[in-house]
Amino acid sequence: MNSLPQILHTISYMALPLLFAMVLHEYAHGWVANRCGDPTAKLQGRLTMNPLAHIDPFGTVILPLLCLLMPGGFLLGWAKPVPVDPRLMHQPRRDMALVAAAGPAMNLVLAVGSALLLALLLSIDSMISDYWSKSGESLPPDTWRQMFLRPIAVMLRYSVLINVLLMLFNLLPLPPLDGGRILTSLLPDTAAMALRRVEPYGMFILMGLIILDPQIHVIHTITGTLTHSLTNSILSTAIGLGADNTP
Repeated sequence: MNSLPQILHTISYMALPLLFAMVLHEYAHGWVANRCGDPTAKLQGRLTMNPLAHIDPFGTVILPLLCLLMPGGFLLGWAKPVPVDPRLMHQPRRDMALVAAAGPAMNLVLAVGSALLLALLLSIDSMISDYWSKSGESLPPDTWRQMFLRPIAVMLRYSVLINVLLMLFNLLPLPPLDGGRILTSLLPDTAAMALRRVEPYGMFILMGLIILDPQIHVIHTITGTLTHSLTNSILSTAIGLGADNTP
């Protein structure tokens, strides 16, 4: 188990990026649904940037904390799903695919945006990268600029990682995850109906995958290999662009 000071230190940098990632993920679902003719989320007060409207006590608070307490665990969490009524949409099958894809797409936009902002900060003062370049050792800031910019840079780096993780995790082809909803909308009617029957048991299947992961390595591949590979690609590309534009 991680020490309490280490957990509090990590939470201080991860809490805001995680909250924004979850809230904007759900906001994107509701915004696209509204554009497709379904105002349910808007009418229920869920088409808002107010985090209180989207926080799920277990998925947004308790589960991420439990993940941090577990040694070698992976970060999981979710916000309260926005209500969607396909019957109100212009083209229900197509529009449901668009609504489901909106959440992961928002996470990708946030990951890229965070990486570009981080590249901008590094172009202002490259020394702020000392936090993670010295084998995780946190060095005391040398200047007031580093004291102000370094925490922001660390949060931006976590933001890239968290948003990539949420995007990939939600794209698992298992309802009620977004990937399952997208697949359901794209499959022929018979196959889509069969996949829809799995949805009430989707979270149990997901928990089973997590429990069996030491043997099957499905979740670890997503939360480890794929997440870090894509995160590093986004960061290196953004920082490379920032370096090219530095006079």
